[in-house]
Amino acid sequence: MKPIRTEYPRPQLKRESWTPLNGEWEFAFDDAEEGIFIGYPTGKIPLPLRINVPFSYQCAASGLGDVAEHPVVWYRRSFFKEGNRRVLLCFNGCDYETDVWVSGHHAGSHKGAYTPFELDITPYLREGENFLVVRCRDGLDTAQPRGKQSWKGEPFSCWYTPTTGIWQSVWLEYFDEDCVSELSLLADLDGFSFGGELETRYGLADRAEIEVSFRGKKLCTERVTLEGRLTRYRVALTPMPEAVWSPAHPALLDVKLSLFRDKAKTDVLHTRFGMRKVVVDGEGNLLLNGEKLYQRLVLDQGYWPESGLTPPSAEALRKDIEYAMAMGFNGARKHQKIEDPYYDYYAEELGFLTWCEMPSAYAFHTREMMALTEEWMKIVARARNNTSNICYVPFNESWGVGEICNDCVQQDFVRAVYLLTRSLDPTRPISANDGWECLDKTDIIGIHDYAFSGENFKEKYSRDGFNGLYPQGRKLMAHGCDYAGQPVILTEFGGIAMKADTEGDGWGYNESACDKEEFYARYRNLLEGVYASSFQGFCYTQLTDVQQEVNGLLSHDRKPKFELFRLKELNEEYGRRKL
Repeated sequence: MKPIRTEYPRPQLKRESWTPLNGEWEFAFDDAEEGIFIGYPTGKIPLPLRINVPFSYQCAASGLGDVAEHPVVWYRRSFFKEGNRRVLLCFNGCDYETDVWVSGHHAGSHKGAYTPFELDITPYLREGENFLVVRCRDGLDTAQPRGKQSWKGEPFSCWYTPTTGIWQSVWLEYFDEDCVSELSLLADLDGFSFGGELETRYGLADRAEIEVSFRGKKLCTERVTLEGRLTRYRVALTPMPEAVWSPAHPALLDVKLSLFRDKAKTDVLHTRFGMRKVVVDGEGNLLLNGEKLYQRLVLDQGYWPESGLTPPSAEALRKDIEYAMAMGFNGARKHQKIEDPYYDYYAEELGFLTWCEMPSAYAFHTREMMALTEEWMKIVARARNNTSNICYVPFNESWGVGEICNDCVQQDFVRAVYLLTRSLDPTRPISANDGWECLDKTDIIGIHDYAFSGENFKEKYSRDGFNGLYPQGRKLMAHGCDYAGQPVILTEFGGIAMKADTEGDGWGYNESACDKEEFYARYRNLLEGVYASSFQGFCYTQLTDVQQEVNGLLSHDRKPKFELFRLKELNEEYGRRKL
């Protein structure tokens, strides 16, 4: 049975009135790029295939499972106009360039695989049945942010089957006259307040009411006079220690935001956030709510065997987090992917830390810089509202900036992205180029080292020697940049595969273990080295197998390879020693 995504798609910014559009759509490949001339945009021409949205044609859950390259694809379905309210057409993710037509009218375009977008399609609607047509372009261009999607036509090394077209949920929402288009929620724990920017779509609403509740008890209602489309706001609360968010106590404040024009309500949104503070202090310590934070992270790439990049359900995301917590991890580095919104929604609810990482492009030139910067800024604008998110990673292992170690131009580009990220969200630290070849502009030094043993970690990772260090054969600090006392985290290590899994095309980052007991012994040895060092946390590779990469603690279909309690005992035993 093909999975169907029926839950409300954007739980952290929810409208009460909506219509799902997931499920069966008509579909067509357009390798010759003839769709425009054939007349597909009119919506009058049926398409020959059927696809299960929001799953990409490459995966089995779509009903097609065709892994061949098709750079242009089309979608078509009908829906009925209901009532007289204005209608937003919402997409959580389409890869990569998207055009939308409604009843023959071009309603808008979007570029970027990992950012949501919405279009007011009210002017194009007619009474009764309407036709929605979507075209997506997605080639093998290494200048576009791809993440772990292969650009060679087939999976290789640690890159996997690509994802093309609609790969996250599609739905309709309804509002009157004006609605919220952007909202930021930045917590100020010291002042026990929150605020940011409130932007409306048309600037017609003149007032907003922000109602804050905690565990069902109303705390306050703040009335904000709107100043055109964009208004800065702040809501002060009475300090409540029991309402401070932490992994041990994931308290969340509920927020209801209503827009008004004169006395008429035009839009209502529901969201939530946690009051907490993440900083690097003057002594180079990473602090959460004023206390030292030791992160026990697991690398999570977010692929499923039947559905690729798209989670088969919201519950599947919650289950991944619960597996990680059962193994003694307190967070995850979501690697080279911006995940479905339910991931951070459940993470903040469960008290699970997350890192937000930009999917990489792989060819440095002007077009890559423009594409990456534009998409990353949109990602940060949404991710800053996620309580669980405590760190940004705009670049990984110098991917897309391969000469950064000695090239001043590439160094300046990464510095610029660091500063842009800091400007959008000054409340979280940034690991500017995670892995190696780090710059002077970074809040965290992330190191990748897939050493077989941790026995020499204490000596190897002495803070006195960071400027001359070469983890994995790459210089830790880029030319002209010196270590300046930032927190250091081992953000990739381990990667131990089981020997039985490597028979055939499967591989791991490290020498395979023959059986479970050998794995436990080697995992213990690595942890001993990690905890003996000056690291302020680690990220083990990885949570699950992904296609040909079989170094997961779970199989690709989420079956545990090891006793979860034994991994938890190891992680927490050494964690107690560190604290």
